[in-house]
Amino acid sequence: MDLESHQFILFFESEQAAELCQRATVENFTNQTILFEEGEKPDFLYLVLTGRVEFRKKLGTNQFQTLATALPNGYFGELGIFDGQPRSAQAIVYGGTTLAKIERLDLMAVINNTKGSVVVKLFNYTIQRLRASTEAYVKQLVYKERMVLMGEMLNTVIHDLNSPLIGIHLSSSVLKEVHSDSETAQWCDLIQAQAQRISAMTEDLLEFAQGNTILHKQPLNLAQNLQRFQQLNGVYLQEAQVELVIQAEDIVVNADENKLMRVWQNLVTNAVESFNGHGGLVEIKVSQKEQQVKIEITDNGPGIPEVIRDRLFESFVTYGKGTGTGLGTAIAKSIIDAHGGQISFESYAQQGTTFYISLPWEAKALIRS
Repeated sequence: MDLESHQFILFFESEQAAELCQRATVENFTNQTILFEEGEKPDFLYLVLTGRVEFRKKLGTNQFQTLATALPNGYFGELGIFDGQPRSAQAIVYGGTTLAKIERLDLMAVINNTKGSVVVKLFNYTIQRLRASTEAYVKQLVYKERMVLMGEMLNTVIHDLNSPLIGIHLSSSVLKEVHSDSETAQWCDLIQAQAQRISAMTEDLLEFAQGNTILHKQPLNLAQNLQRFQQLNGVYLQEAQVELVIQAEDIVVNADENKLMRVWQNLVTNAVESFNGHGGLVEIKVSQKEQQVKIEITDNGPGIPEVIRDRLFESFVTYGKGTGTGLGTAIAKSIIDAHGGQISFESYAQQGTTFYISLPWEAKALIRS
């Protein structure tokens, strides 16, 4: 955007606006750069023309808490200009960002010659921004506390689950040895696979609560992976009267098989639950375009409620589900992000929802032998 059309400049009358633009210096950033550190003396007001700037507090060695983000048409640094106090956070400018900066003495000189009504309008907007930043920070603290509690709970759950899961695994192994027919062997294998999935799911939740997504990547044939997913969920889908249709080419990606299974499980389960016992259709399509693998997961359900669409990938966001935790899509996004991919969706009332997932494709990925 142009400096002249920035909202901070538009607060002022034409003469003062022109003077501010004349005094401003425009700077482009091509790499991630620390603009200033917490505790430094305030020297400039910054206007964001393109890109983004993040503000964060240092928690420990190489650990930071993000407080806020400034986007195009935003500005920051005015509090230090007005009260002269040191910077309260570190500012990081990301590549592809353009900032205009106005030196403190120049800005104060212009403000001193500005009408009181303009100054009041400027201060009112600054107070609104402070309130919004405070509210966002409080939400982050509440979220962090909830995740800590969830992590402590999951540690206990995992410990308590180990014994019965081992028992299930051993019992199914004994059954398989005693009854050697192929049907019994097939069901025993399914029982063992599901027990392993329960263990993996709890570990995934624990990782998510701790803010980590640990990947064990290897060449993975997506068609085979989705067929396995369909097999493991056959009984569940049949009980729910849901048809699952998979159209997948033999595409190999370098990925964590268990983690991707968790993504399919979370998204398909959400679709099944949206049918509310009336049955429906879920389609999964996999294709490749240049260096990207595209996965589409589509259902013909009632659509995602509009009230939560903007926050769907946030933790603890749920609507109308008595047993929902609000973590399914958040975990799915964290897994896709960890793979260097992207996830988005489209949803229409009474028409259904489609999730769009892209994963990087590497030519060196080979089908496992």
